[in-house]
Amino acid sequence: MECGSYRLIKKSSQCKARLGQVYTSRGVIDTPVFMPVGTQGTVKGVATEYLVSSGAQIILANSYHLYLRPGTDIIKKAGGIQKFNSWDKPMLTDSGGFQIFSLNDIRKLTEEGAKFQSHIDGSTHFFSPEKSMQIQKDIGADIIMCFDECTPYPAQYKYAKDSMELSLRWAKRCKDEFYKDDSFETQALFGIIQGSIYEDLRKQSAREMVAMGFTGYAIGGVSVGEPKEEKEKVIDIVEPLLPQDKARYLMGVGMPEDLWEGVERGIDMFDCVIPTRNGRNGQVFTSLGKLNIRNAEFREDFSPLDPGCNCPTCKGYSKAYLNHLVRAQESLYLSLLSLHNIYFMINLMLKIRKSLENDTFLETKKEFFSKYYNSREKS
Repeated sequence: MECGSYRLIKKSSQCKARLGQVYTSRGVIDTPVFMPVGTQGTVKGVATEYLVSSGAQIILANSYHLYLRPGTDIIKKAGGIQKFNSWDKPMLTDSGGFQIFSLNDIRKLTEEGAKFQSHIDGSTHFFSPEKSMQIQKDIGADIIMCFDECTPYPAQYKYAKDSMELSLRWAKRCKDEFYKDDSFETQALFGIIQGSIYEDLRKQSAREMVAMGFTGYAIGGVSVGEPKEEKEKVIDIVEPLLPQDKARYLMGVGMPEDLWEGVERGIDMFDCVIPTRNGRNGQVFTSLGKLNIRNAEFREDFSPLDPGCNCPTCKGYSKAYLNHLVRAQESLYLSLLSLHNIYFMINLMLKIRKSLENDTFLETKKEFFSKYYNSREKS
């Protein structure tokens, strides 16, 4: 099958949730799926073997960061990103658009592309849609993303419209560049739908992006500060316009409640830095709610983080010991808490997929949150 192609296995009888698979040259991805973020080619603090044992099926890397360091020439010489980082499973690369447009004062946007200064050394660089495609081809990820402008929130209507239309023109250039060679045999290109919170702009972006014909479609410009209700509204606007035989990817979303809500609305793929970022700040996700392991109440708690978790952290270490590591600022805690959170997210998606197999999605969701919310949150 074509790289990035999607097979719908089963639809929920209760909502828009879908059970499916995405095909790549490095393996089949069962969906719905959560994709841990490895911005610089590594999921922070988590070794590859632990990612494999967690059940992670696909991870992300960011082309902006890898282009600046170590440089795509080195990655290409290594044989591609999976050879370079010893992850022999599917990978996805973000185009770098979000990082470039978050630079604000040190970038200049034109029709041709984006000129920006490196956050590392201040050197000047330029990304066009064509260059983004070439960089991502050189990195060698299985799924690559169109170069777009990630519209900020809040954004005035005119800005959002101009930004969305620019992203559409860039998407056309990305597709033209992508199909100039045989990369499509081992890589897939996903289009990104923009339009901020404006219904007509989101619909225009979705219709025109689908008309261009991409292997999969992402909803971008969410998780940029908008209220939860606006994010869900955007999904509800866009989802009916997306083909049933293509993967749907909600970019940058990864809180447990957002995963459930996204799947319920027909989303197949999610990514977020939350598991590792929150772990580095002492926060962990458990079946009984969130915990902040820094809290003094855990100093003499010798139970595991989550009695229902089989991760190496829960199998080997107590809350009291983890509390000690955090308070002492021993670097080991960064890895242990991040690892647990990755396991939690991967197993949450496994639970969701099993509920779809059994057509019990809403019952399983209710059961999950009865424990997750009704236990005393210690975050």
